[in-house]
Amino acid sequence: METVHSPSLESFRFQGLSTIGERQMTEPLDQFDRNILDIVQRDCQMKAEAVGEMIGLSASAVQRRLKRMREEGIISAEIAVVDRKVAGNPMTFIAGMEIERENYDALAKFRTWVDKQDHIQQVYYVTGSVDLVAIITAQDVGQYDEITAQIMSQNPQIKRIHTNVVLKSVKLGMFVPTQS
Repeated sequence: METVHSPSLESFRFQGLSTIGERQMTEPLDQFDRNILDIVQRDCQMKAEAVGEMIGLSASAVQRRLKRMREEGIISAEIAVVDRKVAGNPMTFIAGMEIERENYDALAKFRTWVDKQDHIQQVYYVTGSVDLVAIITAQDVGQYDEITAQIMSQNPQIKRIHTNVVLKSVKLGMFVPTQS
């Protein structure tokens, strides 16, 4: 009987990202923290004074809480969301990738490689018919074909890629609900 080895989560941790259970929080999130997170997820440039007015805290209290949540990794990034069409990469592809079963150790190499690939926006390690799902943006199908050829040639542990072309984004966001 052949044993299928599952990779440890450690072997597939993306640089700068980790799982929720690993956060070393100095204190649990209270309702003020949750309210602050809800607000800054929608507008990370909102002034602390405005946030404080909305939730009943002083600006300095909001700033302290934001600083703590950044230091603890609860807030992992504050970014600008760029219109793909204006940036010249109007097409989005969802690529499901199958990994060679006996080559899970190569996931660490893939993780390092994919972190440097700007067209590959997100990668998820999943259950189901594929092992990884990637969100890839490109100028056109030709550029996507070049990206997948590069994935396959530089990552021999990827044995097959199943592609879905996004016809229209119905919802695009990164908001994480914080209310219990």
